[in-house]
Amino acid sequence: MSAVQVARLKDEGTKQQVVVAGAVAGLVSRFCIAPLDVVKIRLQLQPHSLSDPLSCDGIKGPIYKGAFRTLTTIARQEGIRALWKGNIPAELMYVCYGGIQFTAYRSFTQAQALLPWRPPPSVESFISGACAGAAATSVTYPLDLLRTRFAAQGPERVYRGLLHSVQDITRHEGPRGFFRGLSAAIGQIVPYMGLFFTSYELLHQRIGGTNLPFGSGDATAGVFASVFAKTAVFPLDLVRKRLQVQGPTRTRYIHTNIPEYRGVIRGLIMIWQREGIRGWYRGLTVSLVKAAPASAVTMWTYERVLKSLITSDKNDEMWEIYTGYDDEDYDD
Repeated sequence: MSAVQVARLKDEGTKQQVVVAGAVAGLVSRFCIAPLDVVKIRLQLQPHSLSDPLSCDGIKGPIYKGAFRTLTTIARQEGIRALWKGNIPAELMYVCYGGIQFTAYRSFTQAQALLPWRPPPSVESFISGACAGAAATSVTYPLDLLRTRFAAQGPERVYRGLLHSVQDITRHEGPRGFFRGLSAAIGQIVPYMGLFFTSYELLHQRIGGTNLPFGSGDATAGVFASVFAKTAVFPLDLVRKRLQVQGPTRTRYIHTNIPEYRGVIRGLIMIWQREGIRGWYRGLTVSLVKAAPASAVTMWTYERVLKSLITSDKNDEMWEIYTGYDDEDYDD
């Protein structure tokens, strides 16, 4: 696929079609990977070193070892429904995030096309992806924080529901409480989305479209792009999760011994000192397992929904033309 064809692909569809396709892609993706997301958050919030048995002495909360064992432990101790904790704010976040992300990506790409000097396709994809990720993350961040806090709750509930959580955070932490860890999120999402869209476009040119059956080329490109980008920025994702549960409720979650972190850099240093380099990548395996199908489902759904909307609109236009000619013939 040539650079011109890639540019045409990015410009497909109206803004409304892009918003709908992005929102549906986010909704479907989130529902499919919700249990893995809860497992990832629980592992990321576990601050004790599993390689040092002494660090686990006196721990009141559970000690998780491995993604599958964590999954089964949560289901056994808290019930199957616990694997979808935080799903309501997460669904809202994914729907909004998907619509904003793809709309912003399309807008930033078209804006770059108007520049006197247009950057190379890979650079253009990086810039558009990074800007789209930053915009979508900033707008939907309060929902991301609520998703993390609900997933971190054990049998003892910290918040009774979504409305209560908003009221409690507003009362005790103020508006800034909804944006704890935002700097880590922006620091993570900018390179992540830049790397993701750059690698996705490069792979999509070679294996996307109709080269593989049932549109699986889009899904395959999404998988490899997501794994590469996620691994590169994972430490920032981990410290973001731990910053999100700071505040007056810090010791009331399933892990009662989460340390107090003050800022991204200090948080990364503390994790390094207490847990070693492996502490930075706690939950990486399940994160990759989650990210791969999530990105595959997202990109596959987005491409299919967008094409369906475009085809539907074209059929409507053809029908209007057809019926218009029929009316003229009938009047004559």
